[in-house]
Amino acid sequence: MNETTPLDMAHAAMTAHPDDDSARLRFYERLGDNELFLLLTEEAQGDSLSPEVFDVADGQFVLAFDRETRLARFTGRPAPYASLSGRVLAQMLAGQGIGIGLNLDVAPSSILIPSEALTWLSETLGHAPDQITSRIAEVSPPAGLPEAVIAALDTKLAMAVGYARAAYLVSVVHENGSRGHMLGFVAARPEAQAALARAAGEALTFSGIEAGSIDVAFFEETDGITAKLDRFGLRFDLPVPPESETIELRAPGSDPDKPPILR
Repeated sequence: MNETTPLDMAHAAMTAHPDDDSARLRFYERLGDNELFLLLTEEAQGDSLSPEVFDVADGQFVLAFDRETRLARFTGRPAPYASLSGRVLAQMLAGQGIGIGLNLDVAPSSILIPSEALTWLSETLGHAPDQITSRIAEVSPPAGLPEAVIAALDTKLAMAVGYARAAYLVSVVHENGSRGHMLGFVAARPEAQAALARAAGEALTFSGIEAGSIDVAFFEETDGITAKLDRFGLRFDLPVPPESETIELRAPGSDPDKPPILR
């Protein structure tokens, strides 16, 4: 039985609605989030990768698959590969004139993604959130955010296994009188905070809706505001890893600040 993957579903939605910018954005969001298996010419040498590059009429492409079984089905033989996130692969290829042949001939999400799209994706995912300091005067239930934004946050946070205990979406009034929405994380791992802030920003970017901005803040269980978040906020429970599993936030191929080197 063939598995239908998140990339298959996002690709199907994009092709079924070619004029829907939101569907196209969601496909590229899934591409950036997904683990991909990149076909290599030889085994990786430390942080150095030598991908197979194919010349076709539309340009040069590397081959990547969202399942190891799909890569094996394509090659029909044992072949070297590297596992890395779509965002890291996009960053590696950005500006080099090389695209991605995704799941070619082995899945419904078979597609050639041109180099220009990868450059755009890398730039979009590379935007870092601004850091500000502000005191919160009032907390109330969230209001007025489109469902697409809430669904995008839910999808993003469902992948943040072990990063924090929970997140709460609330409306806030700052001490200076400005109003907005805030996503407050409780008991977040310090080394995960930057990734969580980026995830919240990407949820807005890829929702396809002009939703303004959402502030992101981090709190401990003992902070006074945490009780207010629990009382008024829309809660997102982040997945908890099995007790035997150690979460490594900076595994090789997952850190966009330290991508492997192409050879």
